[in-house]
Amino acid sequence: MTVTPQALDTEVAGLCRDLLRIDTVNPGDGSGPGEREAAEYVAARLAEAGLDPLLTESAPRRTSVLARVAGTDPSLPPLLVHGHLDTVPFDAADWTHHPLSGEEADGCLWGRGAVDMKGTLAMTLALVRGWSRSGRRPRRDLVLAFLADEESTGEYGARFAVDRHREWFDGVTEAIGESGGYSVPAGQQRLYPVAVGERCTAWMRLTATGTAGHGSRGGADNAVATLVHGLSRLAAHPWPTRLTPPVEALLAELERVLGTVIDRGRLEAEAVRLGRAGGLFAHTVRNSAVPTVLQAGQKVNVIPGSASAQVDGRFLPGTREEYLETVERLLGPRVAREFINLEEAVAADHTGPAFAAMADALRAEDPAARPVPYLMSGGTDAKTFNRLGIACYGFAPLLLDPELDYPRMFHGVDERVSASGLAFGVRVLDRFLGEY
Repeated sequence: MTVTPQALDTEVAGLCRDLLRIDTVNPGDGSGPGEREAAEYVAARLAEAGLDPLLTESAPRRTSVLARVAGTDPSLPPLLVHGHLDTVPFDAADWTHHPLSGEEADGCLWGRGAVDMKGTLAMTLALVRGWSRSGRRPRRDLVLAFLADEESTGEYGARFAVDRHREWFDGVTEAIGESGGYSVPAGQQRLYPVAVGERCTAWMRLTATGTAGHGSRGGADNAVATLVHGLSRLAAHPWPTRLTPPVEALLAELERVLGTVIDRGRLEAEAVRLGRAGGLFAHTVRNSAVPTVLQAGQKVNVIPGSASAQVDGRFLPGTREEYLETVERLLGPRVAREFINLEEAVAADHTGPAFAAMADALRAEDPAARPVPYLMSGGTDAKTFNRLGIACYGFAPLLLDPELDYPRMFHGVDERVSASGLAFGVRVLDRFLGEY
């Protein structure tokens, strides 16, 4: 029996609204408000459900929450459910509804973090609270981690939790977190991509130095020009297509579900042809290096002595050395490189019992569901937990309006999540976490 009556549907929306109204913006430089207020809110809701949450702080106001739900079968290994409390910044002037309002409009809750990932945290909280009221317990112990700092390096969140509270993760073999299990329209069916891996992360800070001087005098030793030329070569580089096992598995499933043949030799065109379904592999068949921050100079007539940039680099499993050598060659000898964050990929088994149980839970709540494995183009805290030998899946189930392009909500303007989608997610998580 599931534990999600109509009242629980209302509760998950209320929890999400409350979380959206708490500012947890993480600029990545330590200047944000931190996660403490949100962590205290989460801990209070867990305590009301009879749990004994641990509030742990890695730096002032950089707070995470750990809790454990006792299962009925101690012979089964515990399962980790992790999510992050922080969000990326926003410009409120660009939004239809203020990103800290949690306003409900057009059937959706609007706000920064609605999909990334306070909506998912609300689903977890609502489920645990529903279990407490009904007396229901999962089969295996669940370790719950509501974490700080995922939107930066995780140093103040997942990494701190693993370093300082390693005992919480003893015996854990599998985990779920963001981002997968959401619906993607595909004719009369709905695809539900479940993440079984991620590309590796290579965030870089680049620096070029030159001779400072008067802007009118010019000169060949210009730090800005040196850096820009290197960035241009990097941004224009045509990275070769590579098919990893998770992407190949996805393509095979798409062919089966959609009744089509996908030409491996022209995957960019195929991604366009397949629309939203093609978006599931469009950004995971090659490496990438995207310039995102550029800093140089203070005045138009002054040549600065240095210039710097930041690049969001991502590379496929097995291509690390080739990737780093290519970046070095493209930048040239006059651009120095240091890593802000360098992490290996995450991989989990799409043929095992965990994936099968997630797929069963989705199909039980949506007969049109067609679960498929996929590789995430970005990265999550799963990389930290994967170092402990934990197989990590992206599974935050949502049934969405076909008009709502879920991936575009991540870090985007007018981020929002449907209230009915959250209610669906609680039901799916109840089946998976309760029965697996």
